[in-house]
Amino acid sequence: SAPGASDAKGSRGATPRPAASHIVHTASLEVRVDAMEKAADSARTLVDRAEGYVADEVTRGGSGDEDEDYSRMTLKVPPARYSQLLDDLEELGEVEERKVSSEDVTGQVVDVESRLRTQRASVERVRKLMDRAEDLSDVVTLEGELSRRQADLEALEAQLESLQERTGMATVTLTLVTEGDSSPREDDEGVWDAFTGALADGWHAFYTAFRGLLVIVGSVLPFAVVLAPVAWLLLRRRRANAPAAVPAAPSASPAVPAPA
Repeated sequence: SAPGASDAKGSRGATPRPAASHIVHTASLEVRVDAMEKAADSARTLVDRAEGYVADEVTRGGSGDEDEDYSRMTLKVPPARYSQLLDDLEELGEVEERKVSSEDVTGQVVDVESRLRTQRASVERVRKLMDRAEDLSDVVTLEGELSRRQADLEALEAQLESLQERTGMATVTLTLVTEGDSSPREDDEGVWDAFTGALADGWHAFYTAFRGLLVIVGSVLPFAVVLAPVAWLLLRRRRANAPAAVPAAPSASPAVPAPA
C-alpha cells in the first residue's frame, strides 16, 4: 500500500490519552465486636499495613446496663488500598452498617488547574511590564495589580491543594461497638456526622478567606508604608503653595444724616 495510506491509518488509530480521574472516596462502617481494645488495636494494625493512618479517634465507655462502649475512628488510606481495608475491617466482628460513597471531582480539578495556568501567565505578564516601566506612577499601578493577581493565584493554589488532599487519601469512619442491649442511634450518628462535616467545611472556608485577606494586606502594606510619607509631603507642599485667602474689604457704613 502507499505510504500515505499507512500514515493515515496510523493517525486514525491514535486515540488521545484520557484525563486522570480524581475521585473522593468515603465510607462509614459500624462493627459489633467482643473486645473493644483488641478490635481497636487490630484496626490500627490494618490501616498501618495499608500505608494509612488514624486521623482521629473518640472512645466512650458505657455508664450503665443500657449503655455500651464504642470507639469511633477516622482512618485515612490510599485509594488503591481502600476497598481491601474495608473488607479487612469487616472481619473484626459483626457488621451492623456499611455505607460507601464516591464523588468525582475531576471537573473541579481540571478547572482549577486551567485557571492556575492562566493566572500564572497573567502574573508573569505584569512582571514583564514592570521591568519595562519607567514612569513612577506606572510602577506603582503595576505593583498594586501584581499584588492582586498574586493573591488570586495563591487562593487558587490553596483550592487545588484542598482537592488534592481529598482525592489523595480515602476516608473511612469506623465505629466499633461492644455487645450490649443498644448501640449508638443511627439518627444521632447522622446528626453528629452532619455537624462535624459542616464544621470542617465552614472552618476550611474561613481559613481560605482569612488566608487570602492576609495575603492581600501583606502585599499592599509595604507600598503603603513607602507611599504614605510621599503623599503627606506632597499634600503639605500643596497647602504651602496655595495662595493665601484675601480678606474681604469692609463694607462702607451708611451715611448718618446731620442733626437739623
